[in-house]
Amino acid sequence: MTDLRLICVAGARPNFMKVAPLIRALAESPFRATLVHTGQHYDDAMSGQFFRDLAIPQPDYFMGVGSGSHAQQTAAILTGFEPIVQEVKPAGVVVVGDVNSTAACALVAAKLNVPVIHVEAGLRSFDRGMPEEINRLVTDSISDLLLVTEESGRRNLEAEGVPEKRMRVVGNLMIDSLRFHIDRAASSTVLERLQVPERYGTVTLHRPANVDDPARFLEILSALKTISEELPLYFPVHPRTRGIVESAGLAEAGGIRLIEPQGYLDFLRLMSRSALVLTDSGGIQEETTALGIPCLTLRENTERPITIELGTNRLAGVTKDGILRAWKMEKAEPKQGKIPPLWDGHAAGRCVNALREFYAGRPTG
Repeated sequence: MTDLRLICVAGARPNFMKVAPLIRALAESPFRATLVHTGQHYDDAMSGQFFRDLAIPQPDYFMGVGSGSHAQQTAAILTGFEPIVQEVKPAGVVVVGDVNSTAACALVAAKLNVPVIHVEAGLRSFDRGMPEEINRLVTDSISDLLLVTEESGRRNLEAEGVPEKRMRVVGNLMIDSLRFHIDRAASSTVLERLQVPERYGTVTLHRPANVDDPARFLEILSALKTISEELPLYFPVHPRTRGIVESAGLAEAGGIRLIEPQGYLDFLRLMSRSALVLTDSGGIQEETTALGIPCLTLRENTERPITIELGTNRLAGVTKDGILRAWKMEKAEPKQGKIPPLWDGHAAGRCVNALREFYAGRPTG
């Protein structure tokens, strides 16, 4: 087994943090990675800066898919990725997470009879109203090797009838990136540049269900305004979301400070010093648990239950009353979380070992 070619797919910000440690580990293995960036999310602040911060090599292929409806984006990825697979002729396609690029590239590979390896398999919110949940279900159903971050993922796959031999619990690549870069992030000057006080909170909101629904978004912003009167909040905000906030008359309301999107190292520094993080991001639920930082998740469900069972995360919902109730509970009884099993910074090595086992004796030509 020498020089087996694997295509690794990244399409959006969270994918980069998962791909980076895997590519480093693959470089010291019998496998060779071809990096494909679909361009599902792309601007310099959201993509280029992350590549530089994470020291990811420039992609071998950049598809430039861009935004659009789910159907438009998925169709563009399908038609753009197929000729890449046909040209590279890989031994496998590695997809990560739950974005449209994940499901679309997995589908292309499966139809070309190329093995699909899904990193972060088995996570379930059990809410099919979330586009990400559909992507998870589709991807896992056609994957040949399912690399799992937490025990709930293994249980979910088992309940769905996935054979044990196709699963490996490997830990969390997101935490590999966090641990690898936390010391570098300490040298970031973002706190000084933003004149951040000693005690503050950080906010991230990006899910369309939250920011594109005016009534829901106003509920969330109203809760944030109340919290910010006690704890200043720093909110890296996309320009489109900023417009919605400003039109609602809540820009710079109370102690909410809207700031530009941050690179990975700057955001890691900002988050790591926070007294509280409020987010609708799955990855940030994981990172705050690893860092021991209280997290209020502004959603009704989570596909990462271990961050609640073992970690520092609380589901706060999306209503003003629910969010403020969770904030009050956190102040009264701060969660004392612990780090989940295998979230130790060595998930990439376990991924490579799982790949070695998968390909041992398997025909690759």
